[in-house]
Parts: sequence; C-alpha cells; structure tokens
Amino acid sequence: MTKIDIISGFLGAGKTTLIKKLLEEAFAGQKLVLIENEFGEVGIDGGFLKDAGIEITEMNSGCICCSLVGDFGKNLREVIEKFHPDRILIEPSGVGKLSDVMKSVIDVEQTHDVALNGLITVVNATKASKQMKAFGEFFNNQIEYATTIVLSRSQNATAQQLELCVKQMQALNGKASIITTPWDQISGEAMLKVIEGQDSLEMKLLAQEQAKRDHEAHEHEHCHEHGEHGHEEHDHHHDHEGHGHEEHDHHHEHGEHGHEEHDHAHDHEEHAHHEHHYDENGVCACGHHHDHDGHDGHHHHHADDVFTSWGKETPRKYTRDEVESILKTLSDDEFYGVILRAKGMVEDAQGGWIYFDMVPGEYELRAGEPDYTGRLCVIGCDLKEKELESLFLL
Repeated sequence: MTKIDIISGFLGAGKTTLIKKLLEEAFAGQKLVLIENEFGEVGIDGGFLKDAGIEITEMNSGCICCSLVGDFGKNLREVIEKFHPDRILIEPSGVGKLSDVMKSVIDVEQTHDVALNGLITVVNATKASKQMKAFGEFFNNQIEYATTIVLSRSQNATAQQLELCVKQMQALNGKASIITTPWDQISGEAMLKVIEGQDSLEMKLLAQEQAKRDHEAHEHEHCHEHGEHGHEEHDHHHDHEGHGHEEHDHHHEHGEHGHEEHDHAHDHEEHAHHEHHYDENGVCACGHHHDHDGHDGHHHHHADDVFTSWGKETPRKYTRDEVESILKTLSDDEFYGVILRAKGMVEDAQGGWIYFDMVPGEYELRAGEPDYTGRLCVIGCDLKEKELESLFLL
C-alpha cells in the first residue's frame, strides 16, 4: 500500500520548507517519491532541496523527485508502477484546486494499491485574509478540502492576526486540524501524527472515560442482573438537543478516528454500564430522567447516553491565573453542565506551554512541550457549549 499525501498552498506559503522538514524529521527510512504538478509554472527550488542533501532526480535520502505535466493521472500510475514507493508526496500548483488533484488520486485508487492519506494545506498566517479576498474560490477550495491546515509565519503574526486567521479557517472547514505552533518549536514527527489523525485529545478523553465506566461496571456486575438495555448495539445515533452537535454524527468506532475531530468514535463491543443515582423525582445525577423498569432505583446506560464532549482548538495565549480561574469555576459551578473531566494544553502568555487536567473537586496545571496548537476538551452531561466558549475567553 502506497500512502499519498497532497501538500497544497499558495505560492510563497512555505510548502517547500514544510516538505523539507517532513523529509528530514518524519519520513526517514521510507521509499518516497515527491511529485510536482505545476501546470507549467516554475518548479520546486532545486538549489534549496540540494542544500538539504536531496538531489532532484535520485535523491540520496531515497526520495525521487519528478514533475508531472499533461495527463497527471496517467503519469501518476507510471510513477507507482516504476518505483513502488511507500509514500508519495504531491505538491500541486500554487493556484491549483485541491479537489482536482484529489479526484485524480481517487481515480488511481480504483486500479492501484494506493490510499489518499493526508490532505495538507499550508497557509501564511500573516497573509491569509488578503489572499482569501484576492483569490476567492481558489484559496477557499484548498482550505475546504484539507484535513490538516498548517499555518506558516505564525511567529510573525500578532495574537489578533493568528486568532482571526484560525476563525476564518474554521468558518470554511470546521473539521480540519490547524497547526498554529511555529515550526521551529514542533517536530516533523509531531506534525505527521496530526496529519494522520493519531492525536485527538477528545478521542483520548472519551476513551479514558469509557475505560473508567467499563471498570465500574465490572466491579458492580455481581450486584446486578443484566437484562435487555433497549439499545441497538452498533448504531447509537443521538440527537444532542441544545448541545450544538446537530451537525455531527456520533457513531463511535475505535481505532478509525479519521481526521474529524467531532466525528467521534467508539464501536463498543460491549455496552458500557454506568450506575445512576436518582432523587425522589427519578432524575439521575447527570440530569436525565429515566424509567427504572424494576431496577430498584438503578438503570444502566450506554456511555454515549451519559456524557458528551466539547472540544476546541485555539492559538489564544493564557496566563496561569486565567487557566486556574477557569478550572476553579468548572470544578465549583454546575452552571456549565455536570463536568466529569477537562483537559488541555495552551500557550502560556509568559512563555512556554500550560498543560491542565481537571476532575470534579481537583485540578492541576503543569508546564509542557509545545503542541501543534492550543487544545481544550471538556467531557460531561448537559454541557452548555456557548457558555464554555465564553468561559475559555473564546
């Protein structure tokens, strides 16, 4: 199987620099072909790549670079058949539509053992707003079809520029991961994890909560008789009214996280049993009213029924006092919902990064390594998403 990654972006966005970084720091030991599809434009900067120890034809890192013109699909097939690489990187024209290149690769998937992998768009954080206005649909197309957006020059952007740029990207594509951390602070290997969808904070927390509930269920199993739960084993489709999740399918499948932060999940081989405690009105601790059906005040639910998640990515910088105040509020106040867990990592306004973790009644802050962007995640019952955004100053 050959993985095919497309690295798009406007001229001058930094595609060549990103390719060089990934070649040096993420793809070592792979048999790799780098393809340019320039539509007659000036090709990749040969001197620049030569300085990186890479030749344009037979690269001494094991990478082969070629420029395809004319029938791109036909030429791509020839490259696959001649070299049988582990991975192909395609750098489209700076003004090419990402969707056009994707279509060519998808056509080749029908006849060859290849898989479209990362769809990466490099965006100059200091010029995004101007380029969006100047190039319209060509710029927007590259954003809309990306699974990962990598911001370049983020170290040169003001905090306001960076936050505006991220909001503009999210307005066009709410599901792509956006790498905002300056490239000298993040490794190519860490970037690749984001590109290949291996690093979702929300997925990790949901999995941890699931494991916790499975453990609780196991401990209580000898006390309860398990009958029919009234749930379809593999098709838990929930309408999260008031949670702003209407647009997201929460069909949960472990191991295949894709690149969609909010397409959560988990294909549970067993039901997660969670014990609910009720008041005299039959309302359980998470605020849902349930029929007891002879369970002596206890009723077991699939974990997806019990909690939902709210996740955000942001380049905003926080002070330790701001983070501590937010966590104290979440810990003490049920106005935002019943919070089971909050976790994240954000850039420190005073330098460095702040990692935080909260469970009911306690929280901790610590210093950590730079992440690809600031990430926040809250898991709980009846979460108020707009209010959470306000609390995190977004």
